[in-house]
Amino acid sequence: MEVNIDMNTTAKELLTETMRRIDGAYSPSTIRAYKANFERFIEFCESIQASSIPANSKDIATYIALLSKSRLKSASIRIAIAAISSIHKLNQFNDPTQHPDVAIEMRRMHRTLGRASKQAYGITEDVLEKMISTTKNDLRGLRDRALLHLAYISLCRRTELVSLRMEDIVSDDRNFPTQIRLRRSKTDQEAIGKVIRISAKAQASLKDWIDGANISEGFIFRGIKNNRHKSESLSPGQINRIYKRMAILAKIPKDQVKNISGHSTRVGAAQDLINSGASLPTLMKRGRWTKPDTAMRYAGGTGL
Repeated sequence: MEVNIDMNTTAKELLTETMRRIDGAYSPSTIRAYKANFERFIEFCESIQASSIPANSKDIATYIALLSKSRLKSASIRIAIAAISSIHKLNQFNDPTQHPDVAIEMRRMHRTLGRASKQAYGITEDVLEKMISTTKNDLRGLRDRALLHLAYISLCRRTELVSLRMEDIVSDDRNFPTQIRLRRSKTDQEAIGKVIRISAKAQASLKDWIDGANISEGFIFRGIKNNRHKSESLSPGQINRIYKRMAILAKIPKDQVKNISGHSTRVGAAQDLINSGASLPTLMKRGRWTKPDTAMRYAGGTGL
């Protein structure tokens, strides 16, 4: 019994060291997910007096069965098991999640909970214009118009939007922002980068926001307090709240507002592209998706 306690004490130390080693090599959200999920797995292993690393496949199968009875969705359980797999591989242990016992329990979990992820409500161009119409000509209104227009035309993820800086803007000879340079994305972790041309509406609203907020350096999008004071940046979670607030003002039905997320503009733009006749390769290029099934899931409300 004491051996297992010692093992899990070592596992906690190993996890801390692993997080230190991969810092900067993986996105902050991935590192947080690895850490949080493996910490929970360590707690489970301590409760059954088992080793968390290297873990036994039967213990992982038992863990999956336990998670299946909780309020977690299947996607969250897949992430939890992926974290266990990654921590083992990063420390040169055999991957116990590849054992048939684990595969069987994962199949049982999917049969019980289902595999489909709940899609965010798509902010299509029609919905976007309704939301834009509720904005005022104050600081918050300038920010919200620029954010919504740019998010829609660029199909940026919320983390990409909040990471944009003034030096990422490509302007023409009239000093109008015509393009943005996306330095890094979920599917471009090596920061090769991509330049994205933006629409006339996005150009105008972005310039209005930058001029009105007097921003010359740092992050493009900022938090706003009392409609006067700007923060230095905007967090990904604030994107969700901004969209929901604008949707409520636009009188979008409550059941749809509930499903709005920071990816809603990305979903809506994908749906509009398919409805306008864009091919799957075009959709994948615009949205920077590497897998066809992921792109198709985003455009799921179109009958693709």
